[in-house]
Amino acid sequence: MAPLAGETKALGVFRKSAGEISSGLHIVATPIGNARDLTLRALDVLHGVDLIAAEDTRVTSKLLAIHGIQKTLSAYNDHNGMRERPRLLKMMAEGKRVALVSDAGTPLVSDPGYKLVREALLLGLAVHAIPGPSAALTALTLAGLPTDRFLFAGFLPTRAGERANALADLKDVRTSLIFFESAQRIGESLAQMAEVLGDRLAAVGRELTKLHEDVVRGTLSELASHYAGDAPRGEITIVVGPPLEQAADTARMDALLTKALVFMPVRAAAELVAEALGMTRKPVYERALALKESADE
Repeated sequence: MAPLAGETKALGVFRKSAGEISSGLHIVATPIGNARDLTLRALDVLHGVDLIAAEDTRVTSKLLAIHGIQKTLSAYNDHNGMRERPRLLKMMAEGKRVALVSDAGTPLVSDPGYKLVREALLLGLAVHAIPGPSAALTALTLAGLPTDRFLFAGFLPTRAGERANALADLKDVRTSLIFFESAQRIGESLAQMAEVLGDRLAAVGRELTKLHEDVVRGTLSELASHYAGDAPRGEITIVVGPPLEQAADTARMDALLTKALVFMPVRAAAELVAEALGMTRKPVYERALALKESADE
């Protein structure tokens, strides 16, 4: 295939020349842990813009140093946004190229940036998305929970009462739920999720894409017990499965267990059927034991 206009072939792929980066605002996703997850297009943009607006310049400067990028950095975050937005918008209105990055992942996802994008669009300035890493989607793909529909709920409130109210609002949402949480509150939050949402299947992802990546799966109550002690280290993402059926389809469960028990031991059959029906393992395992005992009599 012939190269597209304005592109050159390098490293076996077609890359746009950094000198042809368009004016306006570039929303650039950065790695959530592994520095090599920065895309080739993101590298081109970061090399080619006039300014990089970063949530924390200290964090971004380390990433740029790893990739050999020397560029003017300016802090843009929730604390200084009101002061910095007019300056950044003026630069773009004059034809400058500005990249917006967060500390990790895709900007605007539980990070500052929405107001800057909104005002840039209102002024008729170009806004470009440079997609890449996202902790929410990375955790979802590793959770082993339904992915056809999901809701990203960000950080829950820090106070227990407000957190319970926020969870109650999500109780009847029939999708997988994705949360960010601090390591210090992980055990408390999981226990409250089990209480308010019901003891659903869930997964806790920690240090995703890093050397010590860890994903723990189980019911919310099991996970709450697991994290009840010392707080783990690292960034935490929680994925909670959809609501369990209020009345399990016993006939369907029995039919699936009966078929599975012919070829599989009780525990494996129960785990397979529980996953297929979106149920917790304990009641399915107990039913599988009863069916097995009945068949052996």
